[in-house]
Amino acid sequence: MDSQITTLANGLRIITSEHPQLETVSLGIWVKTGSAYENKNNNGISHFLEHMSFKGTKTRTALQISEEIEDVGGQSNAYTSREFTAYYAKMMKENAELAIDVLTDSILNSTFPEEELIKEREVVIQEIKQTVDTPDDIVFDYFQATAFPNQALGRSILGPEETVRSFNRQTLQDYISSNYAAENMVLCAVGNIRHQDFVNMVARRMEDFRCKTNFTTEQQHYNGGFFLERRPIEQSHLVLGFRAYPYKDERYYGMAILSAVLGGGMSSRLFQEIREKRGLAYSVYSFTAAHTQEGLFGVYAGTGAKDIPVLLPVVADEIKKIRSDLISDKEFSRAKMQLKASIKMGLESSSSTAELLARQNLIYGRSLSVEEIIAKIDKVTKKDICQIANEIFTTNPTYALLGAVDKYPEYEELQKLLA
Repeated sequence: MDSQITTLANGLRIITSEHPQLETVSLGIWVKTGSAYENKNNNGISHFLEHMSFKGTKTRTALQISEEIEDVGGQSNAYTSREFTAYYAKMMKENAELAIDVLTDSILNSTFPEEELIKEREVVIQEIKQTVDTPDDIVFDYFQATAFPNQALGRSILGPEETVRSFNRQTLQDYISSNYAAENMVLCAVGNIRHQDFVNMVARRMEDFRCKTNFTTEQQHYNGGFFLERRPIEQSHLVLGFRAYPYKDERYYGMAILSAVLGGGMSSRLFQEIREKRGLAYSVYSFTAAHTQEGLFGVYAGTGAKDIPVLLPVVADEIKKIRSDLISDKEFSRAKMQLKASIKMGLESSSSTAELLARQNLIYGRSLSVEEIIAKIDKVTKKDICQIANEIFTTNPTYALLGAVDKYPEYEELQKLLA
């Protein structure tokens, strides 16, 4: 994952990883902003802006933006998360400059036509309703809101319907002015492209872009608690979580290994105990979610409502076991190999590599080599895992349930199960 970086005078970072054997280039613009950088009155604006950026500029209509990329066989898209927004494309190598022209034009010169604003509000509202109607999606929003109540990190990425309806051209322009600047953006290209060529493409379009952002970052504070929504659906959804570590914490990779052992695959403890031995769930896994200041460790299971009183004590037992006993050499080796392999496999995709390089530079201010990451993983010991498990699983739990739930362990009972 060799990469080169050039920083323009305004602070904009331009990163490339050259692979001349490829016929394509994956490139994009990553911005360190998202729903965690919003306030209650503009919750959802990051995501709405991502939609509206492709709805017309001073020189292109919404249709032309799509057509110019697709006419040459390219693909483009965008996403918004809690702390990142990305606009990206994959093109044949000879069309890289076309892609960067379209992407930068969409960010620098969007006009936000009124007719497009009206339509896109309804599109996003339909997306909100679709998420609400998808239990195994919306339960994670409920979980996040319970873990981080009354703060930006706990609010949904899409925002509430009434807030989205309030967005107008001025709202979008104000948000760009405060949250989009060279200091919190990187442009990255991976594939058959020379570094200096890409630097020149970007500099011609963005060397005069504003330098500094103008917004206040809200403090992230984990709380935990209980959430229940009863719905007449066939499957019930459980998310159990704990306070964990942010990106820059030295225990980050140990947390990832712990997750792999507990619920990271078909050989993991939760999968074997809950699905294979007991048949209590089709889907069960653990996950980690790191943020800038905070982090989460969670367990998800989809099960029958009547099985929750049985399933949750089993999850609690597995958590207590991993706290009290050193994991086996076999489990430890397998978890490390899973983590290393996932990193190396991801690098076989130019799109995944671009994503990784961009995020690294936005989080750490530099690129991390594969060797450096592998060394961090190798450094973790079994004793570290036990210590991390005891740190994480003794924090105040977050417990979210959604479904046709009747009997279930109350929050205080859950705390006793975990003790």
